Amino acid sequence: MIRMKLTLEGLKDKKAWEEAGISLPSYDIVKIAEQTKKAPVWVHFGAGNIFRMFIGGLADTLIEEGVSDKGITCVETFDFDVVDKIYKPYDNLVLGVTLKADGSTDKKVIGSLTEAIKAQSNDASQWNRLKEIFSDPGLQMISFTITEKGYALKGADGKYFPFIQADIDNGPKACTSAMAVVCALLFERFQAGRYPLAVVSMDNCSHNGEKLQTAILTMAGEWKEKGFVGQDFIEYLSDEKQVAFPWSMIDKITPRPADSVCRELEKCGVEDMAPVITSKKTYIAPFVNAEGPQYLVVEDKFPAGRPELEKAGVYMTDRDTVNRVERMKVTTCLNPLHTALAVYGCVLGYTLIADEMKDEQLKKLVYEIGPTEGMPVVTDPGILSPVDFVNEVIQVRIPNPFMPDTPQRIATDTSQKVGIRYGETIKAYVSKYGDAKKLTAIPLAIAGWCRYLLAVDDEGNAFELSSDPMIPELTKVLSGIEVGKPETYKGQLKEILSNANIFGSNLYEAGIGERIETMFLEEIEGPGAVRKTLKKYLNQ
Repeated sequence: MIRMKLTLEGLKDKKAWEEAGISLPSYDIVKIAEQTKKAPVWVHFGAGNIFRMFIGGLADTLIEEGVSDKGITCVETFDFDVVDKIYKPYDNLVLGVTLKADGSTDKKVIGSLTEAIKAQSNDASQWNRLKEIFSDPGLQMISFTITEKGYALKGADGKYFPFIQADIDNGPKACTSAMAVVCALLFERFQAGRYPLAVVSMDNCSHNGEKLQTAILTMAGEWKEKGFVGQDFIEYLSDEKQVAFPWSMIDKITPRPADSVCRELEKCGVEDMAPVITSKKTYIAPFVNAEGPQYLVVEDKFPAGRPELEKAGVYMTDRDTVNRVERMKVTTCLNPLHTALAVYGCVLGYTLIADEMKDEQLKKLVYEIGPTEGMPVVTDPGILSPVDFVNEVIQVRIPNPFMPDTPQRIATDTSQKVGIRYGETIKAYVSKYGDAKKLTAIPLAIAGWCRYLLAVDDEGNAFELSSDPMIPELTKVLSGIEVGKPETYKGQLKEILSNANIFGSNLYEAGIGERIETMFLEEIEGPGAVRKTLKKYLNQ
């Protein structure tokens, strides 16, 4: 059998790839890379899976169709092993694998990721290259998939994280965090000629453009106070005709690389496909596996021009429409369902999200959270139907047995998500009805998250919590509570449920704090109590 390598040299044997059923770029990858390096138009921060498959795929489509002759410059802000282990050895190529519900796959090599750079201010060559790129007048947009926590500057106590405070104190020349790095590079662009730019969050969170803008302006404001930058830089960042922060909504389930996909690719003859685990615990492979459905809706505000994204299937629209689509998805039709399945899946011993949809209670739970409790306060965005969207999620996307997505992965950083995924609907209920007492499934999901934080499953066995910046703080608050001993509960949840920094509001003021406490108490009664509680509240 012919052995194929995912490298520029390896792609020269086109027949072998064709016989393996893997599509190759029709364009000259090297030429595109050279043109992009010489005159970059699009820089992306966050070099992980959804970027490589979805955003990289958009650029790949535009190049394939002849409407663009530039790729994307990739910048990693957090896990530099990704550049060294996944980009460089494979000449920045990625093998995209689309997983279909019938078990078949579409396989395609994406060649649009033209350069991979580490956002390291202490590495002169990397940092100087970034400064060179940001000083180029032709740069049109920078985009982000760095997760919600990438924009966070402060902890639940309202104080800057220590690493953020260090970046504030050290100024633009010695920053380490994503927001400080971007702010420093925008300062370079400002000094080079006040060139315009679109700064586009493509992260999966409510009002993502606003979060990004607030973080950048906060960092710049702190630097101004310390004399690192002047008021004119603040004015540049604040002028939407100069620096715009378009809002967006992104949706494509991109789970961690599956062993089954790795085996399939190696069976096809592709070498060196095994995933790696980096020093920062990123689980990543030379391939990306993902579902087929994908949505990207972007506010069309690009002061320096932009690629013709609509020709790759992106919805280009106004902010109100983006906000409505994003709110529909993040707070009602997908993300809240995922989070509920994640925390309960961990507690009930599931290792595959798709399997949870065969569970009578969990399937009922997501139906109640989305179509039942979410729909009364969802806004129809016009360009997409909320009913069709949530039905596709529940009936097609989440149950796809060939999507190797795990509750453990989705449970990551839940403390950073619950305020968006449940808090917005809770606030909408308070606004519409005066309180949120009509809700049952959403309080049950929140109780499930609190129960999950005890790190004991429904059979009484300990399990490992997924990573989350608030785990030390939250587990400390819950210390002393023992599953099987409800008398150990002394009201510890009150500190969490009343924390508006977590949920966006005080859940007691919303009228559901006590109810969540009651549900939680029922879930810690002993082995099987979680299942019993789900049955009770879902009337089964």
